[in-house]
Amino acid sequence: MPANSTASSASSGAPGAKTGRKKGRRARLIVIVLVLALVAGIGYGTFWSVSTVRASYPQTTGSTKLDGLDGSVDVKRDSYGIPQLYADSDADLFRAQGFVQAQDRFWEMDVRRHMTAGRLSEMFGSGQVETDSFLRTLGWRKVAQEEYDNVLSEDTKKNLQAYADGVNAYLKGRDGKDISVEYAALGFTNDYKPTEWTPVDSVAWLKAMAWDLRGNMQDEIDRSLMTSRLDAKQIEDLYPAYPYEKHRPIVDQGAVSPVTGKFDPAATPSDTTGSNTAQGATEGLNTQLSALSDTLDQIPALLGPNGNGIGSNSWVVSGDYTTTGKPLLANDPHLAPQLPSLWYQMGLHCREITAKCQYDTAGYTFSGMPGVIIGHNQDIAWGFTNLGADVTDLFLEKVSGDGYLYDGKVKPFTTREETIKVAGGKDRKITVRETNNGPLVSDRSSELETVGQKAPVANAAPDRADGYAVALKWTALDPGKSMDAVFELNRAKDFKTFQAAAAHFEVPSQNLIYADTDGNIGYQAPGKIPVRLKGDGTMPSPGWSSKYGWEKDPIPFDELPYEYNPKRGYIVTANQAVVDEKYPHLLTKDWGYGSRSQRIDDLIQSKIKGGGKISTEDMQKMQMDNTSEIAALLVPELMKINVSDKSVREAQKLLEGWDYTQESDSAAAAYFNAVWRNILKLAFGNKLPKELRVKGECLNVPRAGGSGPVDEQDRLVRECGRRDADSAQPDGGDRWYQVIAQLMDDRGSDWWKAPRSGRDEPTENRDQLFARAMEDARWELTAKLGKDITTWSWGRLHQLTLKNQTLGTEGPGLLQRALNRGPWNLGGGEAAVNASGWNAAGGYEVVWVPSMRMVVNVGDWDKSRWINLTGASGHAFSAHYTDQTDKWVNGELLDWSFGTNAVAKSTTDTLTLKP
Repeated sequence: MPANSTASSASSGAPGAKTGRKKGRRARLIVIVLVLALVAGIGYGTFWSVSTVRASYPQTTGSTKLDGLDGSVDVKRDSYGIPQLYADSDADLFRAQGFVQAQDRFWEMDVRRHMTAGRLSEMFGSGQVETDSFLRTLGWRKVAQEEYDNVLSEDTKKNLQAYADGVNAYLKGRDGKDISVEYAALGFTNDYKPTEWTPVDSVAWLKAMAWDLRGNMQDEIDRSLMTSRLDAKQIEDLYPAYPYEKHRPIVDQGAVSPVTGKFDPAATPSDTTGSNTAQGATEGLNTQLSALSDTLDQIPALLGPNGNGIGSNSWVVSGDYTTTGKPLLANDPHLAPQLPSLWYQMGLHCREITAKCQYDTAGYTFSGMPGVIIGHNQDIAWGFTNLGADVTDLFLEKVSGDGYLYDGKVKPFTTREETIKVAGGKDRKITVRETNNGPLVSDRSSELETVGQKAPVANAAPDRADGYAVALKWTALDPGKSMDAVFELNRAKDFKTFQAAAAHFEVPSQNLIYADTDGNIGYQAPGKIPVRLKGDGTMPSPGWSSKYGWEKDPIPFDELPYEYNPKRGYIVTANQAVVDEKYPHLLTKDWGYGSRSQRIDDLIQSKIKGGGKISTEDMQKMQMDNTSEIAALLVPELMKINVSDKSVREAQKLLEGWDYTQESDSAAAAYFNAVWRNILKLAFGNKLPKELRVKGECLNVPRAGGSGPVDEQDRLVRECGRRDADSAQPDGGDRWYQVIAQLMDDRGSDWWKAPRSGRDEPTENRDQLFARAMEDARWELTAKLGKDITTWSWGRLHQLTLKNQTLGTEGPGLLQRALNRGPWNLGGGEAAVNASGWNAAGGYEVVWVPSMRMVVNVGDWDKSRWINLTGASGHAFSAHYTDQTDKWVNGELLDWSFGTNAVAKSTTDTLTLKP
């Protein structure tokens, strides 16, 4: 659910109606609270509560009719409610998948399809109009329809239709309250009724996935915003080059062959990089993109905060180095913590593999979409991490009247009208304008009318005489075949068919790892990745010149990097650089900086070099590794600082002998991370423009264009931050590890200088700033955890609360207590392998997590293990709502049955779906 939920919808329209609407919203909130109180069995109405809850629980035993089936389908659920489906045709298999996912998760599916279509206002009212307007401008649903109509294969469309038929068979004859308890609450606020599912509803979800994994768009905005306070050299300091010398890229050998023109893992890289890495011509422009950034904060990020922190781990080890003699493959995507989990575990089995029934696969699915996204079939296993390719660019546009300037001529906009239906209100109409560089995202906010106002260019911008418009060019806005790729992966038999499937996985661009029962391991970088005519995608480009923009065709798939049975015997992908700087194509300038990947690499190497073999348990332990790379760098220096304050020295001693692991019960981890947060704030955060700082945090800063000492009050102005806490800077990710690493020996750098604040004297060098950060951290934790340091622990600071992504995100506490769960005290941390991420600018709360974990025992599939963040069910009072969470917190994994006999042994409930 986006930030503006039903519980806090903003009013709009005529001023005279404002008070009345507030009273109306308050009345609706009271009704929702009363309904949820009854549902939760609080106070009166317990009997009605039980009946309402049970009405939406799925039938899991006996038999039921499912229209459209050719034969019966068995749905076998284990003690965690995880279903394994058995059918005799593809159509029956996917029809049953739709039925079963609707049983457990239809509310989630319904909200998601309204989000992807820009139709949240139909469910939640006027507070969603701005979000819907932005999503309609992007046109996710429109592109998904084009994919379904014109691009996807006939087999894929048949599978999508069968899935939709299964969902609709479940919905038929059921009222909202019989589908999910949230509809019982929503029914008191408007007359919303669930409508039939369509195949395009499934396809559109891939656009949301692509949006949250779109690459460096936020970095592009942030660099532009920094120009209001920082010069080009300072910005370069904050975006250092990838440290290839200490963090291994995924593919460390091979090149695009000058003979074949294809990527060859055995070729020798050229000594020169591609010509397409020049800085954009607009570097240094103050494009005033803060309003766009504010708008992005309101868009639902179903996969997590976009930025340097979001990512995933995956690695595969050859059987030469495992105790099983076959490959072991691990994967844990780092995404937003949400309830229910983004993932839905499931097995899809044909009783016999034939031309009519082609699937025997299991793994993690998306509710609302057929097929398995990550998992294995009877021959191969695969995993995903975000490649981070730069597939979005922002273009400044000179617009006037009905057109935009391009190579000296005014070209007409492509326009379309969109009508947004609003629950309890009048329809809203918007006009979407598009240039040859994509839709004008600046049209969606009155604040965005001033985007680019201060850009120092010779030509005046004619857009309402006050700035440039901003267009978004993004590969996902062109129809593609990613949905085809899902089914092709599920059927793949070997590396050749795996690569053929990867060739169609165009957006989002992912790192795909591979293993098969013959003992082979591999990696493929897929995706539709643009070739830029000029610039490197790090700053907005001039949209009025044909010298910029993209080539017609993306990087050819056969020139993208891959590996097959590399000599080192393992492959690690954790959002680090895919290849080194000698690779001829520009994939991105904004990689993750490789802390997690290198730690995994080191753990594997230490086992191999010690002559040991890696077991399933070893892989599991690696997933829970909490080691902090930045602590290993900073703690030795922090211990050298002479601290005079007794209380601060007491805290400093916590770091003596600490092994840099961030366990939940560790007081040292709590104190170090507080010091790290305060180092970042003093050295960098307080020097960033307000658009990047946390909303509501205010500072006295020098006036723009002012001069003289910073402590002259007539030269200072009060500025308050504007960024949401989970996307503010400095976020503390491993980009900041590299920033600090490059400054450590420059003890007199201007970055270490911080002005006087309260009783604190100005700092002039590194150690003075470190000392001040240690003091600030001591008193921050005293306020949060108490004066007695023996009671401190990292987990008390670093907590996870699982929030229902709709009615549980905002509103009265009773509503949230009914739907949400937690908190849990977590170990791990930012850029650790066990990546329970937090934003150092915003606080210690967990903002992304390993959303699932799996270790696949290739070939001996029934010895594989898996876990989900929450549970199979989306029903708030089901036994399977969060029944995996405690085990997830403790790093445990569940047995993962795949073979017929193993599934039979683990089955507790069987439902037979009959024609």
